[in-house]
Amino acid sequence: MDIFDIINLIIGAAFFIFYSYQFFYIPAAFFLKEPKHREEKSHRFAVLICARNEEDVIAQLIESIKNQTYERSKIRIFVMADNCTDSTARVARNSGAKVYIRNDSERKGKGFALEALFSHISEDYPRNYFDGFFVFDADNILDRRYIEEMNRSFSDGFEIITGYRNSKNYGENWISAGYSLWFLRESRFLNEARFLLGNSCAVSGTGFFFSRRIAEKFGGWPFHLLTEDIEFTAAAVLSNEKIGYCKNAVLYDEQPVLFSQSWNQRLRWAKGYLQVFEKHGKNLLKKAAEGDFSAFDMASAIMPAAALTALSVLVNTFRVIVAAAMGESILPGVFDFGESLLGIYSTMFFIGLVTLLSEWKKIRAKTFEKIFYLFTFPVFMMTYIPVSAAAAFMKVEWKPIKHKAASDAEKFRFEEEKDERKKKFA
Repeated sequence: MDIFDIINLIIGAAFFIFYSYQFFYIPAAFFLKEPKHREEKSHRFAVLICARNEEDVIAQLIESIKNQTYERSKIRIFVMADNCTDSTARVARNSGAKVYIRNDSERKGKGFALEALFSHISEDYPRNYFDGFFVFDADNILDRRYIEEMNRSFSDGFEIITGYRNSKNYGENWISAGYSLWFLRESRFLNEARFLLGNSCAVSGTGFFFSRRIAEKFGGWPFHLLTEDIEFTAAAVLSNEKIGYCKNAVLYDEQPVLFSQSWNQRLRWAKGYLQVFEKHGKNLLKKAAEGDFSAFDMASAIMPAAALTALSVLVNTFRVIVAAAMGESILPGVFDFGESLLGIYSTMFFIGLVTLLSEWKKIRAKTFEKIFYLFTFPVFMMTYIPVSAAAAFMKVEWKPIKHKAASDAEKFRFEEEKDERKKKFA
């Protein structure tokens, strides 16, 4: 056994230690039962939306909020028009939101915009006016029962809650489908399983809730890393706050369709994960060593599997180069390289297949698109390898993604009502 075999063995062991447990989440999501709800209480909510040049989509989100089944008088919508050069503020204001404007080219990113939004709300409203806060991205559309379902989970005692993240444009191309299937997997076989097992879930970008007590505990929104949602999750786990999951709170999200957009977004995510691990990794591992599984789960989540994969690919590529330079057979290195790629593809295909079969009826795409993009899903996930490698060395800044899939909220309500009728007469 040479040095390359030893390194591959170590990488394989690291994968097993940090990620094999997630396969046990699959049967947990299928077979464990959700606990019964407590008596439901009525609460007053603030909806927080940070938007940068989102005039094409923000009205649809606000419309879907205004058409919630939850009592409309208990929902107040706030928009932070963040460094906008278009009509986002005007469109949001005309749609019924309270709009604040922020122009700060130095402090870029959603974290800073949320912090500023909290500051404005605390100045304009009494401390106890809102019981909790929702955070959405401007391109989202909500199922009309979203806030009603979240309120039910809040009444159950959960003060940080994430919901079910579906997609508006699953079938647009292999990139949007790759994102969509991954987020469906995250909802169904990570967060739902964590919730059913009594562990803390993880907040993922958009579509989450936290109570006034949580906001006061953290002093508003002091999370400014490139992945402020993961930073918030890590801080919550370290402070013994359990994040709940509400499977019936469904949000539709727009996914990137251009590889350049996807590269920039995932580069930011990969760099942000590294930032969070640098800031919280040591404490998470320490807490995990004390027996806190949620801390271990979170530490695993912010140690990107793609980084280990990238290391494996680099090691085996170097092995081939060394063998060729020394006049030795390159077959062992080529075999290990191909074996690594095949292992990644097979694992991702299995994850995608299970998710697709489980969530088939919830995916709004044609049958052919669902099947075809299952085979491209592992390829999409493998593109994280160069992304993660680049994030380790590049300076990364937050960059906005232009959203244009202004899906009609009425179309989604029609689909939801059709689904309800099917269930009623089934």
